[in-house]
Amino acid sequence: MTVSISNTPDMLEFFRDAAGLKNAAGNPRNKHIVLRILQETARLIEELEISDDEFWAGVEYINRLGKSNEAGLLAAGLGVEHFLDLLNDAKQAEAGRTGGTPRTIEGPLYVAGAPLREGYARMDDGSEDGIATPFFVEGQILNLQGQPIAGALVDLWQADSKGNYSHFDKSQSEFNLRRRIVTDADGRYRVRSIVPSGYGCNPQGPTQECLNHLGRHGQRPAHIHFFLSAPGYEHLTTQINLSNDKYLWDDFAYATRDGLIGEVQFIDDQVLAAARGVTGRFAQMTFDFELRPAASLEAQQRSNRPRALQTA
Repeated sequence: MTVSISNTPDMLEFFRDAAGLKNAAGNPRNKHIVLRILQETARLIEELEISDDEFWAGVEYINRLGKSNEAGLLAAGLGVEHFLDLLNDAKQAEAGRTGGTPRTIEGPLYVAGAPLREGYARMDDGSEDGIATPFFVEGQILNLQGQPIAGALVDLWQADSKGNYSHFDKSQSEFNLRRRIVTDADGRYRVRSIVPSGYGCNPQGPTQECLNHLGRHGQRPAHIHFFLSAPGYEHLTTQINLSNDKYLWDDFAYATRDGLIGEVQFIDDQVLAAARGVTGRFAQMTFDFELRPAASLEAQQRSNRPRALQTA
């Protein structure tokens, strides 16, 4: 028989006290959030009859998750970050604010302060020349009427051919495969990079441990992340998932969405390669983005999520 005490008057008062609602100090918003967490946790323990061993194993897991800096990764892997995108989509649809390129998850691997370029940037440092496939990406930043947005900021980052990101992978140079580009008068950005690899969670890490218990893999398709912004337009956090990847529609982080598939062409023509300044096989992709007009100054800014800042 399930015993329930979480809704008794004494327990409700106890939770209010634990959440700080009986004093005037602190942050009222945080107090109400903590109260709800305490109440829902108590109900979960009761309804699922969580044992003491299970509870303390969960506490120990949270400790390891934080120590490994994988909380953001698990939030993506359990679909919570995708849920936030869907919730924001629903709120904006309710307000009649639709259209434009879809948003999708940011993920935990952005680093602020990447080099800024005008119109064009080479993203890679050349360390994988002869190993990785050169990749040329270009497109326009447009408004909902299809008109170019000059001076838009394209902030992009991606993995290398091994599926690793600079800053977090200390073998890579500073800001490798990370750039910011200001669009030209035609709203155009152009990039020379390398074809990124998909990747998976650390097989020994706590995120994959959780996924193993759920019978799920921790693999992501090859992709490129983007922040897109311009005065008067909504900030857009999104990513382009590359076509023909095995995990394109089986992304453990649920980032793939209609309208965010980049069609990649692989070309073996040596004349065309020479015109691009490379030898051998190369790849190319064109992808245009559409931004919505912003209803407020706040909508023009990305979230205040904590992010890494690389310093020399």
